[in-house]
Amino acid sequence: MREDDAYRAATMYYLQDQTMEVIAKTLGVSRSTVSRLIKSAREEGVVRISVRQPSGSGTDVGHRLSATFGIKTHVVPVREHATEVYRLEQVAMVAARLLTEWATPQMVLGIAWGTTVTAIARHLTPTPVRGSSVVQLNGAASTAAGGVTYAGDLIASFARAFDSTPYLFPVPAFFDFAETKAAMWRERSVRRVLDVQRHVDLALFGVGAVAADVPSHVYNAGYLDDAEMARLTADRVVGDVCTVFLREDGSYRDIAINARATGPSPGDLRQLARRVCVAVGEAKVPALLGALRARVATDLIIDETTARSLLDRLRGSVRP
Repeated sequence: MREDDAYRAATMYYLQDQTMEVIAKTLGVSRSTVSRLIKSAREEGVVRISVRQPSGSGTDVGHRLSATFGIKTHVVPVREHATEVYRLEQVAMVAARLLTEWATPQMVLGIAWGTTVTAIARHLTPTPVRGSSVVQLNGAASTAAGGVTYAGDLIASFARAFDSTPYLFPVPAFFDFAETKAAMWRERSVRRVLDVQRHVDLALFGVGAVAADVPSHVYNAGYLDDAEMARLTADRVVGDVCTVFLREDGSYRDIAINARATGPSPGDLRQLARRVCVAVGEAKVPALLGALRARVATDLIIDETTARSLLDRLRGSVRP
């Protein structure tokens, strides 16, 4: 069977350090067939590749961020002057592989929709995880955007990759009135999803910013009207995590629209054991700094260029 041949080829190549020629002779196939078998083994999850970060000088940026914020930082090297789109794809690829490594049986994976997490979904390798679940962390419906389909497709892609049970969150991204949210939070169907969210073992999310080379979905898909955007500016909002808005100093509780938001607040996120934030782009640095000051993350996956910009801004800010 082809699956058996892929396993044998991958074992000989990665574990026995055999050459393509030796593998081809052993299996009775061509070298090009061996190459295809090894590629198939990677794509089907037979092979998991991990790279351990060394302790040399090239990782100083990650070490400094880890020491400053008390987190585990995974810095993805990218070529100099690469576009933000290219950097996003490289970081998303690493994030997808790390997520696969961290997956455990009975795991509850929480997903906050967004441009960055959507990029990660494109690079997931099918890896069945026994008894696992995937839950949507923030509502997605709006009057102007097709958010329900967008979020539903995203959750479904993660559920397929891990052979997990999906839990959708059938509420708007933002209610019109805080009172409506309070009433909906008493509904049994909503409480059921909220309960799954509270048992999340690993939460995955990006950081939204008002302006970026790769636009954040919440700002470019009609979720906010002009008056709401103006109010965010007046409130000194720099971005969001899970569609909950925050300032660069990490504050968020007194931002009015957050009373109508359906995503978990930084305080809610801090109750979860592992929170993985993935961020790319210099325009997101103020929002990322606010998110880290709000202690939303235990792990940060970031490209080297953005990481250096984050350190530069941190050094130049008033607050240590």
